[in-house]
Amino acid sequence: MMPPLPAAGTETAAGNLILDHYDRLPTVVAACVADPAARPDGEGFRPAFAFPEPDAATRSFFAAATARWQPLGEYGGHPLTLLDLTGNPATGTTKTFASLLIVARAVEHIRRTGTPVMLFTPTSGNKGTALRDAVLRALEAGLADPRELRITTLAPLSSRSKMRRSRLSTDSELQALNPLLLLDAARPEEVKTLARAFADAYAQAWARETGGRLWFSLELENYLVADAARAFFEHRSDPCDGGPRRLHAHAVSSAFGLLGYHAGRTVLEESGESAPHSRPASFLVQHLHTPDMVLNWKFGSFDRANLPRYTEDPATGLRVQHDDPVFPHAVHRLDEVLDPTFYTHRPATSPAMNDLIARFGGGGIVVSLQECLQRYPLIAGQLAGTGARLPDDPRTLTEWSLVMAMTGVLNGIDRGLVDEGPIVVHGTGSYADTDYEAVGEADFHVVRSVEDVAAAVWKR
Repeated sequence: MMPPLPAAGTETAAGNLILDHYDRLPTVVAACVADPAARPDGEGFRPAFAFPEPDAATRSFFAAATARWQPLGEYGGHPLTLLDLTGNPATGTTKTFASLLIVARAVEHIRRTGTPVMLFTPTSGNKGTALRDAVLRALEAGLADPRELRITTLAPLSSRSKMRRSRLSTDSELQALNPLLLLDAARPEEVKTLARAFADAYAQAWARETGGRLWFSLELENYLVADAARAFFEHRSDPCDGGPRRLHAHAVSSAFGLLGYHAGRTVLEESGESAPHSRPASFLVQHLHTPDMVLNWKFGSFDRANLPRYTEDPATGLRVQHDDPVFPHAVHRLDEVLDPTFYTHRPATSPAMNDLIARFGGGGIVVSLQECLQRYPLIAGQLAGTGARLPDDPRTLTEWSLVMAMTGVLNGIDRGLVDEGPIVVHGTGSYADTDYEAVGEADFHVVRSVEDVAAAVWKR
């Protein structure tokens, strides 16, 4: 049993985002998934949206799904709260929650059918780390055998510093069974194209030759189900009915997390537990390498020609503009990569997110490294008493999601981009290079083609 929560809005509340709401999973699946049945064929395989019974081993597996609701004081008259989703030290990101549910579905499929499952996922870094951790947790909890449950991860070579060593790397048998692939390509998002091409070309051969199934797990529904629990956790920790409208801020690439949160709100509203008029607004935070969702929200287009005109400041050498408060006032480069996690161009989720902002309010902002560094001491102070405290030296930070979101909120307040009322910052990722050991040369395969991927996957 969870301990009783403190009075709403007064102090930190903690919980398990999955186990505390496990009984809601069928309702969430029904709301988020068009067809929850399994697709058993080799091509297009996926397990059913069915999960193991919460016995001792399963509860141990899900123990990493921790979340915290942490008030941060006020800024500019706005009460700030951190929804801290970084509590799993093996990942430091919100990807833990969906990854645990994805792997749990694979486990349940293996148990029901006796068919081995090889997950295959493209990633910019964090999703792959979280899925690898979830597979390892399942093996260590005894939920599956190493030859029944496996994972192949394909990340851009530019994300190498984000990929972590674990027993899937250091144990020679597990490393061979769970290959980590890094794509050497000009555009990081090409991992999605290559992964899809490999799955389409080789899924049937994998089923025929191994008796198992290859699961290309990159589907929005896989993430909506997990992220819906953010709304349940908020409702339990600090219900928003009756108070001023909240704003939920989130550093986004495709905004899966916010879409999932809104799916959870829909469940609460349809059950009568919460009122639609209290639904929080949404605030998108992006960087200049991929400002696509903010561009699309504001202009109805992904065209970078809509960015404001920047000029060089002769005193600093920075590129500056002060015409549009939605975009950085100062930036080192107009195409700077603040964090390679945010790499998606023209996301298919933009129309859905635009509709939610039109209905419930909100907006977006783009931030720069220069702005994040300027805000860093203040943000570090705000987060000092939380489980997501920042390293003293920002040069050691290798995951900028939380700092991006906080910078976007502070800039948005100062520039009048947000309405009055409390703000909830989704703490979706924060870690430094001192928090983990990055993979070494012997831990991964560099690939450039579908054939390279096949050679690595069929190595064992």
